[in-house]
Amino acid sequence: MARPPELTDRTALARNLARATATFLQDEAILNLQERLEEVNRTFTDVAVVTGFPDLWQRTFPQATVVPDDETLALTPGSFDLVIHAFGLHWANDLVGQLVQCRRALRPDGLFLGVLFGGRTLAELRAALAEAEARISGGLSPRVLPMGEIRELGGLLQRAGFALPVADGDLITVTYASALHLMRDLRAMGEANAMAARRRAPTRRALFAEAGRVYAESYPAADGRIRASFELIFLTGWAPHESQQKPLRPGSAVTRLSDALGAPETPLPRDDGAASD
Repeated sequence: MARPPELTDRTALARNLARATATFLQDEAILNLQERLEEVNRTFTDVAVVTGFPDLWQRTFPQATVVPDDETLALTPGSFDLVIHAFGLHWANDLVGQLVQCRRALRPDGLFLGVLFGGRTLAELRAALAEAEARISGGLSPRVLPMGEIRELGGLLQRAGFALPVADGDLITVTYASALHLMRDLRAMGEANAMAARRRAPTRRALFAEAGRVYAESYPAADGRIRASFELIFLTGWAPHESQQKPLRPGSAVTRLSDALGAPETPLPRDDGAASD
């Protein structure tokens, strides 16, 4: 089978990450992850963090092993009881492969936590750029990264071999003075366009001017500002272990549903298999 085309230009992504200075969404994600760890009520002694933002996450988890989110992760199999993948999975060329490597790095009953941008992220910018480009050039080019939906990502956790997989999201709305200010902030986050299929020629100023006009008309916020959506998706999974809860075998129930609900049971009409006219 032919290898599918790569989504991400890893050289461009590394260049973008090296210039990143804005971390307000990552700060929000860190608080969320810390709350989740408190709810688990377990002490983790061997922690690994996979991220393109090593300084930020090393400060948060000073005892952790921090490794870059390369295609092949520098994680020794079976060495950790907690692995965190922080803000890299939405850029992965092989997302399932990244998840599998994280699972293999865990000991049995070890915990995986991931945070990435989801499909509702930058929906407004995506629509404004598409409309502006269609008007000016009559076509479209890749400008905003395609991102996974919660349901799809939960299924990928299962495919990667995690037990008790959970995916949930948090939609954050941020306001900006203009679309130009939003795009500047994306560069400061390290989230500028690093798609392998992106246009390499300089973009005409008229396109950004038209996109800004469409954005302001279609997605206004208070006081003449615009709104932008960022969906943070959190992934949770466990390395399989015999002590974990398992679903019951179909047909093994010992209590009738009607008894559990305290409701009368109404038999369905009998079907004799005869065809009706």
